[in-house]
Amino acid sequence: MLTKILEFLPCETPDAWLKQALSNESLLLIDHANCEKKAAATAMSLMYRYVSYPELLAKMSQLAREELLHFQQVVEILHKRDVPYIRLSPSRYAAGLREHIGKTEKQALIDTLIIGAYIEARSCERFGRLLTVLDDELVRFYSSLLKSEARHFQDYFDLAVQFSDEDILSRTHFFAEVEENLILSPDKEFRFHSGPP
Repeated sequence: MLTKILEFLPCETPDAWLKQALSNESLLLIDHANCEKKAAATAMSLMYRYVSYPELLAKMSQLAREELLHFQQVVEILHKRDVPYIRLSPSRYAAGLREHIGKTEKQALIDTLIIGAYIEARSCERFGRLLTVLDDELVRFYSSLLKSEARHFQDYFDLAVQFSDEDILSRTHFFAEVEENLILSPDKEFRFHSGPP
């Protein structure tokens, strides 16, 4: 599945981001917790907004539960390491993708699902990169997340294909370009999904 995800993404995480992650491990964990919480909130939002899609309700309810469990696990790691869980400003990544969501109800749904697929795919790719440099506890933890996050990517993408009345290839390519720019262009603040410093 990781091979499929790497093929889906338009680029690899820059080495400069990985180096920055190593020197900002506490910040990485805090923002990772935020990402898990936001992922659960996004799934819940979709469940409230699109009540007439039973497949979406089933997938998003499972996803929300898993993301909240991941949030809890990251908070426990923070506590164990005496790292306070503080409020952080969000990265530009998700907002940069979401500013291109279509205006019609149907297009907004398809675009939101495609964006969800990109966010989950990028998370998986970053977990994979981090496995090569972090301590044993975090390597075990991030390894355990890879399978479920990969499934979340697949669920989002499969739902986008299922609900679309036409081929989503052009929208997928469009968001690939947006995502690549966000990942490769310099960022002022380090976050889990930020670009290089």
